[in-house]
Amino acid sequence: MSEEKLYAVKDDKGKYWDFYNEAKGFDPDYVSWLSTTQMRDKAEKAAKKTGGHVVTFVEEPKKVVLTKEQAEIVEGARDATYPASYISNYTNSHDCEENLLINAYVNGYTVAKEKKYNVKVPHAEGWHFQKYSRESKRGSRNDWKPFPAKDIDSNMSKDLFLFTESEIEHYGLQDCEKEEVTDDEV
Repeated sequence: MSEEKLYAVKDDKGKYWDFYNEAKGFDPDYVSWLSTTQMRDKAEKAAKKTGGHVVTFVEEPKKVVLTKEQAEIVEGARDATYPASYISNYTNSHDCEENLLINAYVNGYTVAKEKKYNVKVPHAEGWHFQKYSRESKRGSRNDWKPFPAKDIDSNMSKDLFLFTESEIEHYGLQDCEKEEVTDDEV
């Protein structure tokens, strides 16, 4: 993987050399495209000529997206004496997970959001399963399990109709049709 790099020349007062208009010298207080170059040798010559020093800008690597379980392994590796060995002990060496977790350890990571679904009631048009809540007042009468509700009521929280894969399995709703809900629908 090649890294995109830009070079700038900075003086001891924090000013940057203007490669676009060298007559200005160290003018800008901030880095802009005018104060950078992709040619390291050009930056080194300017630094030598002006008494500044070369500053290298490297594009930040993209963070790896992990599951919650994978993130726990990476966090455990942070406290380990030998992080790579720690990661290796918690992964299957025959797949790419070890490389993924080491990449996450080095470059950072984000945890993937768990997908959420509206679960349709079979053979009932416009009905979805709803979780128990104080608003529904059906908890103990329904053994605290999800129950059918006619379309999502605008007065109720939409979260009551959202189920994760594990909740769908827990409540035995895996044979029901489900609709994935995107973040902008929540």
